[in-house]
Amino acid sequence: MNSYSPLAQLLIYMVMAAAIVAIALAMFGRPANSQQTTFRNSSGQITGTATTDSNGQKTFRDGSGRMTGTSTRDSNGTTTFRDGSGRMTGTSTRR
Repeated sequence: MNSYSPLAQLLIYMVMAAAIVAIALAMFGRPANSQQTTFRNSSGQITGTATTDSNGQKTFRDGSGRMTGTSTRDSNGTTTFRDGSGRMTGTSTRR
């Protein structure tokens, strides 16, 4: 048996749980080389984000965090847009 009170035990468990969550976020969070832009409406609510990874691919998410599409530019300067299911929706070429 331990000599800690039930309240002390609860606090110890809470601190341990917080540490585990912090470690998990550090390990599985956004990649260090990514850049994120946040879009907000006139009330300041987040309506979406665009994250660029180290390869230049942009991933677009709605305000709930659901992935809505991607864009990728190839070596010829053509950007390909895909929807949330990975289907190509269009292209754009720099001139």
